[in-house]
Formats: sequence, structure tokens, C-alpha cells
Amino acid sequence: MMLAKRADGFGLGAIAVASVCLVALGAGWFDGPLNALVVLVLVSVVLGVALIAAVGGPEARRLLAPYGLMKPGLLWMALFFLAPVWSLVRISLSTKESRFSVQYDFTWAFENYTRAFSDFGGQFQRAFLYSAIATVLTIAIGYPVAYVIAFRGGRFKNILLGLVVIPFFTSYLIRTIAWSTILADQGPIVSVLRTFGLVGVFEFLQIMENGKLLNTPAAVIGGLTYNFLPFMLLPIYVSLEKIDPNLVNAAMDLYSSPTEAFRKVVFPLSMPGVFAGTLLTFIPAAGDFVNAQFLGNPNTTMIGNSIQDQFLRQNNYPVASAMSTVLMVGITALVLIYTRFFGTEELA
Repeated sequence: MMLAKRADGFGLGAIAVASVCLVALGAGWFDGPLNALVVLVLVSVVLGVALIAAVGGPEARRLLAPYGLMKPGLLWMALFFLAPVWSLVRISLSTKESRFSVQYDFTWAFENYTRAFSDFGGQFQRAFLYSAIATVLTIAIGYPVAYVIAFRGGRFKNILLGLVVIPFFTSYLIRTIAWSTILADQGPIVSVLRTFGLVGVFEFLQIMENGKLLNTPAAVIGGLTYNFLPFMLLPIYVSLEKIDPNLVNAAMDLYSSPTEAFRKVVFPLSMPGVFAGTLLTFIPAAGDFVNAQFLGNPNTTMIGNSIQDQFLRQNNYPVASAMSTVLMVGITALVLIYTRFFGTEELA
């Protein structure tokens, strides 16, 4: 009986110890015999929980069941997320003797972060600015489309949703390269704008530069908007689909106009979808480097391009790790602020 009552604590402790062991193994905290000791502790924890479940009876198994269900996901996160993040942060505070060295000396090298801000501040600003604008555009485009599919799609809903998902059947890289052809100087879009004399208007709006649409900030933002639009549209559609049409009818019966019914009923109930779509769009867009590489120019590079360059070309892992850490912390801070104002209560 006493063992069964303590099964809850044993389950929580087992997950914590197993997670620390996996992080230690994945991040390489120890070498040689100590690694074997960590593996032994990990195996002992697993066997200990199994023994408690067997000896403690039905009550112990009932208390351990939630931890058993949580364990695969938590241990996966520990090994393939926490351990790499630990390594990333450690490398960001390390130095190398030369560019071609494979050994890192952990020296609390905060100058890597200083360089990340001083040398790549513009790329950070463009990454957050471009991704924010693209997120707003995906809401402006995706919300009406999701609304029409949810409330007016009828028997064509599945077909319309299929048309939304079809771009995913093609490689992200190929889709972006295709847009570089469409936006080229001799491409169809620029040709139409020249035919109707709209080049001057688009240049006034700072969408085009010197008669060019490709290799501009607008092209990069447009590529981000196109590539991440389904990530916004689908969550919004799911939220709209869950809304009972009778709620709108009730608002109309209470003398609300269609606009007021949408503003007071439909839009507030769809906010969980907007919230989820914003996260799914903004977070990957902020770290994207493909669109800026193929649709932009050297003056439109985002932080993802600089991180790629530092990792793969300059072989400067400490600075690249510092840049990656700053990007993760910045995105996390913005997400927390966004969550604070919009909340997540309705996402369940």
C-alpha cells in the first residue's frame, strides 16, 4: 500500500532522472566509463518503474500510467531537443584555435554574442520584420479564404481544402525557384505591369525597384507569404468549422447586422485558429533562408542566410551558434509577449 501511494512521486522522479541521463548522453557531458554509468542509471530507472508497477498492484499502475504515456515524448525531446540546445549554447560560448580546427575550448566567450549583434544586427531586424509582415499578409489572405470554405464551401469543401494542400506536394525549394522565374524581369507579372503602365505605381509603393520585382524586399516577403499561407489558413479553417451557425443566427435575431455578428461572434471564436496560425507562420518564417536567397539580393539577407553562411562556408561554429541562440531567444520572447496578449485558453 505504501509503495502504491508513492508511485506518483516515483513516476515523476523517473522521468526527470531519465531526461537528465539522455541529455548527458546526447550532449556528451561525460566520457568513457562515466557514460557507461549514465546508461546503467538510465536502465535502472526504467527497470525500477517496471518493478514498482508490477509489485504495487492496480493502484500503482494507475498512478504510473500518465507518466508512462508521457515518457516517450519527453525522452524524445530530451535527447533530440534539449541535448542539441545544450551543445549549441556551449559551442556559442567557446573558441577555436583556427577556422579549420575541430576542437572547441569552452572559455565563456561572450564576445561571440557581441559579434552576433554588431555584425548581423541588420539581418536580425529584417528576419523579424519580413516574417511579421508575411504573417499579417497570410492572415489577410487566408482568413477570407478559410471563411468561404467553412461557411460557403458546401459539398466542395474537400476539393477546396485539397487545392490549399496541393502546393505541399511539391518541394519547398522548387516552389521558391518557380517564383523566381515568375517574378523575373521578363516574367508574366512584370510584363503585365508594364503593359498596363503600373510600374510607376508599384515603385511609388516601394514594391518594385528600378522596374524590377525580383531581388527586392517585396519579393522575399511575397515568397514567405506564399510558402507559409497554408500554415495560417488551415488552423483558421478548423476554428471556423467548429463554430455553430446557430450562434450567428441568434445574433441576427437580436438585431445584429452581419458585420456586427461577425465582429462579436465569429471572429472572437476563430481567434484560437489565428493564434495557432500566427505561431506556425512567424516562427519558421523568421528563420527561413531559402526565400531571401532565391528571391532577394545581398541587401535583403535574413539571419537564416547568415547562420547558414557561418556554419557551412565560414566554418565559424561559435559565432553561428551564438546567432542561432539569439534567434531562438528572440522568437521565444516575442511568442511569450504575443501569448500574454492573446492567450491560449481556447486552443485545447
